[in-house]
Amino acid sequence: WCRALRRLGGAAAELSTHRGGGSGGFLEHILAHAARELFGIHVGSIHYKPLKNKDFQEVTLERDGEVLLHFALAYGFRNIQNLVQKLKRGKCPYHYVEVMACPSGCLNGGGQIKLEGESSKEELQQVERLYESPRAEIPEENQAVRELYERWLGGWGSERAREVLHTQYHALERANSALNIKW
Repeated sequence: WCRALRRLGGAAAELSTHRGGGSGGFLEHILAHAARELFGIHVGSIHYKPLKNKDFQEVTLERDGEVLLHFALAYGFRNIQNLVQKLKRGKCPYHYVEVMACPSGCLNGGGQIKLEGESSKEELQQVERLYESPRAEIPEENQAVRELYERWLGGWGSERAREVLHTQYHALERANSALNIKW
């Protein structure tokens, strides 16, 4: 993307980020986009409801008391295992779930440089503040993104854009093998 942006006339004048989780997750962006595209609702702020802990939270989009979208985030293996169990029991009410292996997401991952003399909690808070400091913008409204779509993908919503950038769920046949993992 960086090379493509340079070819379009240089890098962005200002560093920006998407609206998303502290670890680069896209739950907030997807919720806001889906609300706008599916229901014509502009989502200003998103309020999470913590479930068992801060790494397993949910958010809903409601209109007139009816739940339109029900999203969740599950960070850390314990929460992922709980989510998988819910799925197996058919008790998973979510339309979308953001899953990350590291507790607190990737900002607290094993690849982070550990600072001397600071507790991990203080360090994580500092990383979160830095991550949230750039200006957030909606990718669809970014001029460089629009130009990339036009020049290389044949326009927004084109067959090429769907083929390259979009995916959708499809069930896989369950293999009868001793290697099947039981959670």
